[in-house]
Amino acid sequence: MSDLPPSGPLPDAGVSPSANIENAAERAVARAEAAATRRRWITLAELLAMAGVAIAGLTLWNNWSQRRDDATARKAEQVAQAHAAAIVSLVATPIDNGAALALKDPAHRIQSLDITFPADLGLPVRHAVVDTRIDANWFARTMLDLTDRGPDQVEGRLPVLITSDYWDADQHRTDSAIYDIIWHTDGRVLRGRKLRLKGLVLRERSGSAKRLDALWAREKPAN
Repeated sequence: MSDLPPSGPLPDAGVSPSANIENAAERAVARAEAAATRRRWITLAELLAMAGVAIAGLTLWNNWSQRRDDATARKAEQVAQAHAAAIVSLVATPIDNGAALALKDPAHRIQSLDITFPADLGLPVRHAVVDTRIDANWFARTMLDLTDRGPDQVEGRLPVLITSDYWDADQHRTDSAIYDIIWHTDGRVLRGRKLRLKGLVLRERSGSAKRLDALWAREKPAN
């Protein structure tokens, strides 16, 4: 039985053994570099896939966060709108040639009003029920005395604390705010000066008797 031929490629008979060894080494290096290149491409593909997953995750989180923030903002806006709609904003209409101001809130039915004046004036709290109005004669004499030594025509502001008792739908509510009564005086030929009311302006949404007195100290006419 003859010997089997070698399984690998036969060395070139015309090439020296050292050259055959060198060629085999070069082929082995080439195969190793090719394998390394394939591994690098696989690693790069994996990195790109992982980056894609991360970007998709960040996009989903950002979209969810944006929707959450939008929902929170909408809810806060709705709460603010509901609160604004629930509180009283009084408007005044001069009647009887400025002898009084008729007060109302177009959005609510006012049951009663308590009008508190600065303590320095020594005026009692006025309680208006159903007929919600401010009469000039409640404080006209006091204001005329304060401006007696000045010109006949004077205009000023009188801060007052108004507490409103009213219904908001089926909710009974109370609201307090500081308003300015806008007044002016006119001279009359035979009967001296007369105080008339021009309007009502919201000054501060909340207030207290102490704050009212501080505002009056700034608005009080100088004798």
